[in-house]
Amino acid sequence: MPQLLARDPALIGALNSGDYAQSSARLLSFVDEIGAASLVLMDTDGRIVAATNRERLGENQRSQRSFLDALRSNSTVFTVYERDEGGFSFTYSRRIDDSGLGVGVVAVEVDLAKLERSWAGISDAVMVLDSEGRAILATEPRWRGRLEADALALFEPQTAIERALRGTPDWSALTIDAYLRGDGVMRQEVRVQFQGWRIISFTTFQSVRERVNAILALEIMGFAILLAGLFWVLSRRSNVAARMFQLESAELRQLNRRLQQEVVERKKVEKDLEVAEQTVAQTSKLAALGEMSAAVSHELNQPLAAMKTYLAGARLLIARERPEEAVVAVQRIDGLIDRMGAITKQLKSYARKGKDNLEPVDVKDAVLSSLSMMEPQLRQRQVAIARTLPDHPVMIYGDRMRLEQVIINLLRNALDATKMAAEPSVEILLAQGDVARLSVRDNGTGIQDLDELFEPFYTTKQAGDGTGLGLAISSGIVNDFGGRLTARNSDKGGAVFEVELPILGPDLDLDLDQELNQNIEVAE
Repeated sequence: MPQLLARDPALIGALNSGDYAQSSARLLSFVDEIGAASLVLMDTDGRIVAATNRERLGENQRSQRSFLDALRSNSTVFTVYERDEGGFSFTYSRRIDDSGLGVGVVAVEVDLAKLERSWAGISDAVMVLDSEGRAILATEPRWRGRLEADALALFEPQTAIERALRGTPDWSALTIDAYLRGDGVMRQEVRVQFQGWRIISFTTFQSVRERVNAILALEIMGFAILLAGLFWVLSRRSNVAARMFQLESAELRQLNRRLQQEVVERKKVEKDLEVAEQTVAQTSKLAALGEMSAAVSHELNQPLAAMKTYLAGARLLIARERPEEAVVAVQRIDGLIDRMGAITKQLKSYARKGKDNLEPVDVKDAVLSSLSMMEPQLRQRQVAIARTLPDHPVMIYGDRMRLEQVIINLLRNALDATKMAAEPSVEILLAQGDVARLSVRDNGTGIQDLDELFEPFYTTKQAGDGTGLGLAISSGIVNDFGGRLTARNSDKGGAVFEVELPILGPDLDLDLDQELNQNIEVAE
């Protein structure tokens, strides 16, 4: 506030002109707003030229420290000095400058007696010490201006707290521990971040105990009320929870009965679905056999015609009494019969349903068997077959019949895809790495809808030429073996189907042994 008053144009003008008629009124307008005890305006000689207390007009403050320190300093100066009538005066003073020259000093006197009056209602003894250890504010007026020890030893205590203070053995000691060893008083000291001041309070332990007991009583009462309310809430919640539990238990029992019924129905549906899938797979195989029947018929007609020729030749040789040559003809007929038997055996084994239990299967043998069954159709269509097979067996854990069904489906798709090709060709590649990978590549037109390729009843053939189940069934079979069937278009044209199956390794061997042991235990 002194800094703002030092910049007031009215006060600066009055100091320059020497006209102070309105200066005191100007200061009076500020005193109520800032809550100060009094405001004083002095010229450079220390003479009071304006004041809120007009009785002080004309006084000379030239020798006062507040005036001298403010005149020498560029900032606000705080001064404490003892009044003749008792007590202390607290003054903020600041030099008033105009164009770089000091023209006077303004002083703001602060009334801290209001702070002392606010302590009147407390039972503690309080004193404020300055940086020199003097009591400048205190609940006991006679303590002011004295050191702490001198103030406490000044007179015979009269009040209860004073008697408690005097009853402390080490009252004149300055350490807190000395006071804590007494049974009467607790001394507390707080340093104020202003001019090195300290606030010291003395509290009787009886007073502390009374306050603590009052606080504890309130806390215990509040805690008891809280416990009662909590008990009521918990009891109400418990009753509600019990009713809800009964309702939920009844609903749960009803849901359990419905769930059991749904489980029974679901198992029946799954069993019917499994039978339907097997029927569809078998139907697909029989459809494939129907498509192969023409080529197989042609394949069987050739050895039958040859057999007829050999029989006629043997009859003629026997008539001419050349039995040795007739035996050779009969042996050739025997070879043709073996060939026809192999063809019908392959068709018969392909037409059988696969086994439910999985077993070790050589993928290489399955590929060769499938090619043997498809050979009549491939030869009839004049499709060039390029096959790359390893020299060693490629063992997986699966079902031989169903694996051959997958391979034949892929070969039939490749055969259908190359109908419009000028030089139809199919490439078969079997490789063994981390998995067994079988690739069937054709030089047909490729695949347009890769996302829907393995959906049931999806087909690109004309109505009546296919069921749209071949690839869906093949994908399901490969998934049952723990593998996957994928398709993509080749960069060179045509489509590529890849079958990836887990290799029969130590882990699968262990699983196989466990399954065989379980089957043996069931059989026993």
